[in-house]
Amino acid sequence: MKRILILSLFLALAAASFAQSYGSLYVDQDSRIESLIAKQRSLYYVDSSFSGYRIHIFMEIGNEALDHAKAVKSQFEKAFPDIPIYLTYVEPYFRLRAGNFRNRVEAEKCLRRVKPKFKEAFVTADMIYRPKIDMYR
Repeated sequence: MKRILILSLFLALAAASFAQSYGSLYVDQDSRIESLIAKQRSLYYVDSSFSGYRIHIFMEIGNEALDHAKAVKSQFEKAFPDIPIYLTYVEPYFRLRAGNFRNRVEAEKCLRRVKPKFKEAFVTADMIYRPKIDMYR
């Protein structure tokens, strides 16, 4: 009798714990909170660089360096539309670097894809950008 009573009590508690009702929730918050969240988003995207790796594609100095860099960038974008590429000028060189890799292993994996078309490409440490995510959905 005792076992039956304990078993029925256990089953009743188990059934009660699984019974949930889904309803709606109303949050009354100050309107200034939305403006603070918007400011936080903008700060997050402004300071969105950190140490990582990129694939170095091109570097040149001279009068036609910018034209050559743009041509190589266009060629790279056609061959690898899924990899972002960045044209920068660090005096006195124009250079092209591709990707935003958090670790060297990811960069080396991508380099194996790029190397057949861009023979002189190599992995280098660089400041990379955070992925664009909505951190406050």
